[in-house]
Amino acid sequence: MQHTSRRSTERASRTSRSGAAAKKDAISLLKADHRQVEEWFASFEKSRSDDKKADLAARICEALTIHATIEEEIFYPAFLEAVGDMELHHEAEVEHEGAKQLISQIEASSPSDEYFDAKVKVLSEMIKHHVHEEEKRDGMFAKAKAAGMDLEVLGEQLMERKSELEESDGASRRH
Repeated sequence: MQHTSRRSTERASRTSRSGAAAKKDAISLLKADHRQVEEWFASFEKSRSDDKKADLAARICEALTIHATIEEEIFYPAFLEAVGDMELHHEAEVEHEGAKQLISQIEASSPSDEYFDAKVKVLSEMIKHHVHEEEKRDGMFAKAKAAGMDLEVLGEQLMERKSELEESDGASRRH
Protein backbone atom coordinates (compact mmCIF):
# COMPACT_ATOMS: atom_id res chain seq x y z
CA MET A 1 0.00 0.00 0.00
CA GLN A 2 2.78 2.42 0.89
CA HIS A 3 4.49 1.64 -2.42
CA THR A 4 1.40 2.84 -4.35
CA SER A 5 1.27 5.99 -2.23
CA ARG A 6 4.91 6.79 -3.05
CA ARG A 7 4.20 6.37 -6.78
CA SER A 8 1.26 8.75 -6.53
CA THR A 9 3.42 11.28 -4.73
CA GLU A 10 6.20 10.93 -7.31
CA ARG A 11 3.70 11.32 -10.16
CA ALA A 12 2.18 14.43 -8.52
CA SER A 13 5.66 15.85 -8.05
CA ARG A 14 6.55 15.23 -11.71
CA THR A 15 3.29 16.80 -12.81
CA SER A 16 3.87 19.94 -10.78
CA ARG A 17 7.47 20.16 -12.03
CA SER A 18 6.39 19.77 -15.64
CA GLY A 19 3.72 22.43 -15.08
CA ALA A 20 6.38 24.79 -13.78
CA ALA A 21 8.68 23.85 -16.64
CA ALA A 22 5.96 24.78 -19.11
CA LYS A 23 6.40 28.40 -18.04
CA LYS A 24 9.25 29.80 -20.07
CA ASP A 25 11.24 32.90 -19.47
CA ALA A 26 11.37 35.47 -22.28
CA ILE A 27 14.78 34.43 -23.56
CA SER A 28 13.93 30.72 -23.66
CA LEU A 29 10.76 31.51 -25.55
CA LEU A 30 12.51 33.73 -28.09
CA LYS A 31 15.30 31.19 -28.55
CA ALA A 32 12.70 28.44 -29.14
CA ASP A 33 11.24 30.61 -31.91
CA HIS A 34 14.72 31.00 -33.38
CA ARG A 35 15.31 27.22 -33.40
CA GLN A 36 11.92 26.53 -35.02
CA VAL A 37 12.53 28.98 -37.86
CA GLU A 38 16.06 27.64 -38.38
CA GLU A 39 14.55 24.17 -38.78
CA TRP A 40 12.05 25.41 -41.37
CA PHE A 41 14.79 27.25 -43.30
CA ALA A 42 16.82 24.01 -43.40
CA SER A 43 13.80 22.08 -44.68
CA PHE A 44 13.21 24.74 -47.32
CA GLU A 45 16.81 24.43 -48.52
CA LYS A 46 16.44 20.65 -48.93
CA SER A 47 13.02 20.70 -50.54
CA ARG A 48 12.49 20.18 -54.27
CA SER A 49 8.69 20.47 -54.09
CA ASP A 50 7.17 23.85 -54.95
CA ASP A 51 4.15 23.10 -52.76
CA LYS A 52 6.36 22.27 -49.78
CA LYS A 53 8.50 25.36 -50.40
CA ALA A 54 5.40 27.56 -50.55
CA ASP A 55 4.13 26.05 -47.28
CA LEU A 56 7.48 26.42 -45.51
CA ALA A 57 7.96 29.99 -46.74
CA ALA A 58 4.48 30.89 -45.46
CA ARG A 59 5.24 29.32 -42.06
CA ILE A 60 8.58 31.12 -41.86
CA CYS A 61 7.10 34.48 -42.80
CA GLU A 62 4.20 34.13 -40.35
CA ALA A 63 6.46 33.01 -37.51
CA LEU A 64 8.99 35.79 -38.12
CA THR A 65 6.27 38.43 -38.36
CA ILE A 66 4.78 37.34 -35.04
CA HIS A 67 8.22 37.01 -33.44
CA ALA A 68 9.26 40.50 -34.58
CA THR A 69 5.99 41.95 -33.30
CA ILE A 70 6.33 40.50 -29.80
CA GLU A 71 9.96 41.56 -29.59
CA GLU A 72 9.18 45.10 -30.76
CA GLU A 73 6.08 45.52 -28.58
CA ILE A 74 7.29 43.85 -25.39
CA PHE A 75 10.90 42.67 -25.20
CA TYR A 76 12.77 45.55 -26.85
CA PRO A 77 11.07 48.33 -24.84
CA ALA A 78 11.74 46.41 -21.61
CA PHE A 79 15.34 45.86 -22.70
CA LEU A 80 15.82 49.53 -23.51
CA GLU A 81 14.37 50.58 -20.17
CA ALA A 82 16.47 48.10 -18.16
CA VAL A 83 19.74 48.24 -20.09
CA GLY A 84 19.65 51.56 -21.92
CA ASP A 85 21.74 50.24 -24.82
CA MET A 86 20.30 52.43 -27.57
CA GLU A 87 22.80 51.23 -30.19
CA LEU A 88 21.96 47.54 -29.74
CA HIS A 89 18.23 48.31 -29.68
CA HIS A 90 18.40 50.40 -32.86
CA GLU A 91 20.43 47.72 -34.68
CA ALA A 92 17.80 45.11 -33.83
CA GLU A 93 14.98 47.37 -35.00
CA VAL A 94 16.74 48.09 -38.31
CA GLU A 95 17.38 44.37 -38.84
CA HIS A 96 13.68 43.71 -38.23
CA GLU A 97 12.70 46.36 -40.76
CA GLY A 98 14.92 44.79 -43.43
CA ALA A 99 13.49 41.34 -42.70
CA LYS A 100 9.91 42.67 -42.87
CA GLN A 101 10.53 44.16 -46.30
CA LEU A 102 11.83 40.84 -47.59
CA ILE A 103 8.98 38.95 -45.91
CA SER A 104 6.43 41.10 -47.73
CA GLN A 105 8.16 40.37 -51.05
CA ILE A 106 8.17 36.62 -50.32
CA GLU A 107 4.50 36.68 -49.29
CA ALA A 108 3.61 38.49 -52.51
CA SER A 109 5.34 35.88 -54.67
CA SER A 110 5.45 32.12 -55.10
CA PRO A 111 7.92 29.37 -56.01
CA SER A 112 7.17 30.08 -59.68
CA ASP A 113 8.91 33.45 -59.23
CA GLU A 114 12.51 32.98 -60.36
CA TYR A 115 13.74 35.00 -57.36
CA PHE A 116 11.64 33.20 -54.74
CA ASP A 117 14.36 30.79 -53.54
CA ALA A 118 16.94 33.58 -53.52
CA LYS A 119 14.67 35.80 -51.40
CA VAL A 120 14.09 33.02 -48.87
CA LYS A 121 17.85 32.29 -48.79
CA VAL A 122 18.70 35.95 -48.17
CA LEU A 123 16.03 36.14 -45.46
CA SER A 124 17.60 33.05 -43.87
CA GLU A 125 21.01 34.73 -43.85
CA MET A 126 19.56 37.95 -42.40
CA ILE A 127 17.84 36.00 -39.64
CA LYS A 128 21.00 33.97 -38.86
CA HIS A 129 22.88 37.23 -38.40
CA HIS A 130 20.12 38.75 -36.26
CA VAL A 131 19.86 35.63 -34.07
CA HIS A 132 23.64 35.59 -33.61
CA GLU A 133 23.56 39.25 -32.53
CA GLU A 134 20.82 38.58 -29.96
CA GLU A 135 22.29 35.33 -28.61
CA LYS A 136 26.03 36.03 -28.56
CA ARG A 137 27.96 36.35 -25.30
CA ASP A 138 27.62 40.16 -25.11
CA GLY A 139 24.39 40.35 -27.08
CA MET A 140 20.94 41.55 -26.17
CA PHE A 141 19.92 38.39 -24.31
CA ALA A 142 23.07 38.30 -22.18
CA LYS A 143 22.69 41.98 -21.33
CA ALA A 144 19.02 41.46 -20.45
CA LYS A 145 19.98 38.69 -18.00
CA ALA A 146 22.82 40.74 -16.52
CA ALA A 147 20.48 43.71 -15.99
CA GLY A 148 18.18 41.54 -13.90
CA MET A 149 15.15 41.95 -16.13
CA ASP A 150 12.13 39.97 -14.91
CA LEU A 151 12.32 37.40 -17.70
CA GLU A 152 9.56 35.21 -16.24
CA VAL A 153 6.98 38.01 -16.35
CA LEU A 154 8.20 39.08 -19.79
CA GLY A 155 7.91 35.47 -20.95
CA GLU A 156 4.27 35.37 -19.86
CA GLN A 157 3.58 38.65 -21.67
CA LEU A 158 5.32 37.40 -24.81
CA MET A 159 3.38 34.11 -24.77
CA GLU A 160 0.06 35.89 -24.28
CA ARG A 161 0.70 38.33 -27.13
CA LYS A 162 2.03 35.57 -29.37
CA SER A 163 -1.15 33.54 -28.81
CA GLU A 164 -3.28 36.58 -29.67
CA LEU A 165 -1.35 37.17 -32.88
CA GLU A 166 -1.47 33.50 -33.89
CA GLU A 167 -5.23 33.41 -33.31
CA SER A 168 -5.88 36.61 -35.27
CA ASP A 169 -3.58 35.46 -38.09
CA GLY A 170 -5.35 32.09 -38.24
CA ALA A 171 -8.73 33.81 -38.33
CA SER A 172 -7.65 36.16 -41.13
CA ARG A 173 -6.38 33.23 -43.22
CA ARG A 174 -9.73 31.45 -42.86
CA HIS A 175 -11.67 34.46 -44.22
